[in-house]
Amino acid sequence: MYTNKTVQTLIEQMRITEFEIEHRKSLLFIKERDAKALRNFKPVIENHLEEIISSFYVQQTKIPEIEILIGDSGTLERLKAAQRMYILDLFSGIYDMEYVNSRCRIGLVHKRIGVEPKFYLGGVLCLKDMLSVIIEETMTDAIEAQNIWTALDKLLMFDITLVFDTYIRSLVSEIEIEKNKSDSYAISLEEKVRIRTKQLDDLSRLDPLTGLLNTRQLHEILSKSLRSAQRRLEPVTVLYIDVNDFKIINDTQGHQRGDEILQFVGLTLSGCARLEDFCFRYGGDEFFVILTNCTAQQAHDIYIANLEKRMTALGISLSIGVAQTGSGDFVDGAALIKEADEDMYKNKSAHKAKK
Repeated sequence: MYTNKTVQTLIEQMRITEFEIEHRKSLLFIKERDAKALRNFKPVIENHLEEIISSFYVQQTKIPEIEILIGDSGTLERLKAAQRMYILDLFSGIYDMEYVNSRCRIGLVHKRIGVEPKFYLGGVLCLKDMLSVIIEETMTDAIEAQNIWTALDKLLMFDITLVFDTYIRSLVSEIEIEKNKSDSYAISLEEKVRIRTKQLDDLSRLDPLTGLLNTRQLHEILSKSLRSAQRRLEPVTVLYIDVNDFKIINDTQGHQRGDEILQFVGLTLSGCARLEDFCFRYGGDEFFVILTNCTAQQAHDIYIANLEKRMTALGISLSIGVAQTGSGDFVDGAALIKEADEDMYKNKSAHKAKK
């Protein structure tokens, strides 16, 4: 029985690489001439394909256990379709990673649905006999017929080893699962500790006053955002934000009022941001925002306009520096922060000059 659905992680877990495939072929003396012999015989097989499929399942369904496993006509038709593909694969002449992955998948499926190895081997022998009859009846050159037969014999053995390796691995996995059940309580406790540790770590990454990210993560997140933007050829814009006259507010209205303003600024920054953006309290009355896939003009037209409108409603003034990199040339994070910082100070100087 054969399935065309492959799972890449299966052969990864079995550590089957291109090198391993070639090594297995060499152990069974499978050469390019064998692949060529099977490939050249494929047109003949295609002409007899329906005859082979029909005869194969007539023989298989005579076995009571196989008949029970198949169950119904719908399943039988699906198996016939899969078997057609398998036989065509046998004579394709291409026995690469995809081919091997399919063979491994067969072993896993057979184990899961309860097909014992003896029934699989019986099915292989049945198919082998039918194919040998086709070879004998259609090939007039005895040497060519022998070459095809030898190549087919090697390839079927190649398939059997892969199927059984996967079958055995599945059995071993079941044993490991049963063993792990006895340790489930301890593992559960360890997981709870891990989750709690992560929660505490997450708390350490946030600014306690505003709830924004703190500067511990700024450079790491900015670097990741820039790398991602370079791969996607997308712009990144950053904002360096300072609350104007914050010292005067603290001195005249008190530090509690100053904290309230910082909290409101943090809340507003988050409210204006998209899910993919990052907002930081940079320290004191300074904030920093990373706007991914956003130009400086878009930042002005949408984010900053919305932000200033909300701030003005409370009588809060901000100096905002803007810097963009990409989607053509990119600068590093430090240079981008410096550019935004310089732009912010220009705006702050302009604000002071107006007073």
